[in-house]
Amino acid sequence: MITVDGVTMTYDGAARPVLRDVDLHVDEGELVVVTGPTGAGKSSLLGLLNGLVPHFTGGHLEGSVTVAGLRTEDHPPRELAATVGWVGQDPQAGFVTDTVEEELAYGMEQLGVDPQAMRRRVEETLDLLGIADLRARSLRSLSGGQQQRVAIGAVLTMHPPVLVLDEPTSALDPTSAEDVLATLARLVHDLGTTVVLAEHRLERVVPFADVLVHVGTDGSVTAGAPATLLATSPIAPPIVELGRLAGWEPLPLTVREARRASQTLRKELAGLPVPARPQPGRDGVLLSARGVEVRYGPLPAVRGVDIDLPAGTVTALMGRNGSGKSTLLWALQGSGPRHGGDVRVEGEDPARLSRTQARRRVGMVPQTASDLLYLESVAAECAAADAEADAAEGTCTALLTRLAGTVDPATNPRDLSEGQKLALVLAVQLTAAPRVMLLDEPTRGLDYTAKEALAEILRELAADGAAVLVATHDVEFVATVADRAAVMAQGEVITAGDVHEVLATSPAFAPQVTKVLGDPWLTVRDVRVALEERQ
Repeated sequence: MITVDGVTMTYDGAARPVLRDVDLHVDEGELVVVTGPTGAGKSSLLGLLNGLVPHFTGGHLEGSVTVAGLRTEDHPPRELAATVGWVGQDPQAGFVTDTVEEELAYGMEQLGVDPQAMRRRVEETLDLLGIADLRARSLRSLSGGQQQRVAIGAVLTMHPPVLVLDEPTSALDPTSAEDVLATLARLVHDLGTTVVLAEHRLERVVPFADVLVHVGTDGSVTAGAPATLLATSPIAPPIVELGRLAGWEPLPLTVREARRASQTLRKELAGLPVPARPQPGRDGVLLSARGVEVRYGPLPAVRGVDIDLPAGTVTALMGRNGSGKSTLLWALQGSGPRHGGDVRVEGEDPARLSRTQARRRVGMVPQTASDLLYLESVAAECAAADAEADAAEGTCTALLTRLAGTVDPATNPRDLSEGQKLALVLAVQLTAAPRVMLLDEPTRGLDYTAKEALAEILRELAADGAAVLVATHDVEFVATVADRAAVMAQGEVITAGDVHEVLATSPAFAPQVTKVLGDPWLTVRDVRVALEERQ
């Protein structure tokens, strides 16, 4: 179905190829997962499959790419649209209509699908993705996760034989992500659809994968069975790391397989204490909110929320898509609407402060990170961040390197991968060292190594007395970095407490290690340290 033969891809002005000597064959009806470090070239590899690379991006392509018998070199993306369905990292970038129902129908209209068939497919897709209640909603009014499901649905309605998705679950809560992946698996098994998707959260997708493709930082591409590649890969989900630690053979790829292999390990851990996490080193609450309310027209988005962010603490904010997490963050930061309640940061309302004063008190990294990038180069963004924060020259660049490795300072920020854009915005905001840091889905597009670096930075902020609030669906990241967790539903905080208490008792938000070993184990590190201390 897909053949990539001897492909080397070099963008105009680039010092080296982004992809080098790539040979890849994908059979009909396979689900292929593409992984690799942030910025390695995963999106470029996917873009080859529908002709966006190089027809839209430019650059020099050597070799050939054939999809369903069509050479992408000879067919621009518009001629491949009926064959290759495409869902990019930024769902908003692909929207062309105003409402959910119109967006689901638009692609079929362009393909000349019969109106009766169009209506049936729209209804089927609404039910398939659980978004029937959103059918009349404006696309701009949806949460990031809801927009992502609509973008996937708009492609599914066209019934393409090949489906290509770039980070399709990055903005979805755990339950929604499982639903979407189960839907993709049904398309593969029942309809013979070929699915190729790039994903950093391997814990979600590996159980569904037939083939794993790893893109290296040198542009090389390696493909093979998931268990074979993950046995030695530095990028692996927690369940595989746990299997390596315990010496399980073969390595488990699902929670069910791991539980069957874990009986001996569970006996070893019985009675051992979970390693203590660093406790907040300072007393006091930096941000206090009482009765916060936000409405969009007659619709309440946040209902009477009370929340405290203590100094020296990382708090995770979780909940299903559309529960009000992003709206609450903007209300706390002061830039977003607030129709009721009171927010105080060290005694002052951030909404009443100047931009510079507010930034020193409350930093904000939005879900769409590129909204904060406006200069012509990475170097210019970092220099501006250093100057505005009165930080030492190179502070922002050093933070960026920790998060995303070496990034060419001359690169236009709009040409970065989504993960690199996010890392740059994180670095810009962290340069100011605000007393309170708010982050909305900060791990989107970040590989495991980058997430570890981010966790370390947030822990350092907390150790220096800052308060950090992270809104995220990434339960593995929460298990690693958070001290406390709160869960929202329908605009309200329905539970809050110690991270062990919130995660370990929740079927929806429990990390993989907890699902395998039970409460109170959250991370592979917890298990490793407990076993080492026993010895």
